[in-house]
Amino acid sequence: MSYCRQEGKDRVIFVTKEDHEAPSNAELIADDPNDPYEDHGLILPSGEINWNCPCLGGMASGPCGEQFKSAFSCFHYSTEEVKGSDCVDKFRSMQECMQRYPELYPQEDESAPQGGDETPSTDPLAHIQDSDQGSASAPEAVLASEDMSSTDHSATS
Repeated sequence: MSYCRQEGKDRVIFVTKEDHEAPSNAELIADDPNDPYEDHGLILPSGEINWNCPCLGGMASGPCGEQFKSAFSCFHYSTEEVKGSDCVDKFRSMQECMQRYPELYPQEDESAPQGGDETPSTDPLAHIQDSDQGSASAPEAVLASEDMSSTDHSATS
């Protein structure tokens, strides 16, 4: 005997073996041409970030998802001459969060030889494709600029 019941927000459906043996009569709904997340990539036509883009590789969810969204949004909307230079603190917060979860966000091995192209990047942002820029190397530049800006505090004070 098949039946369905509601348990809070979940719907529990029990089906019999016979129910599974019959071919499905489910009809697929055609794609909605007005779906704002359909086939637009990282940046939507409105200029907003598509957090559902598979190109993010799940970075927008998980234990550091909010820090990632904050840092990436800051970078995307940055109007500074050096794009993202106003986002260093947000990227630092994201990096600190990721360091708390090394099993989810592997860190680059510092003992590995530098300069070799054989070692794949473990940068969690390296795979993100920005429809405007072509790659996500700019957030890395923001993090790298942190080292340079930390020596000259007179410009920020």
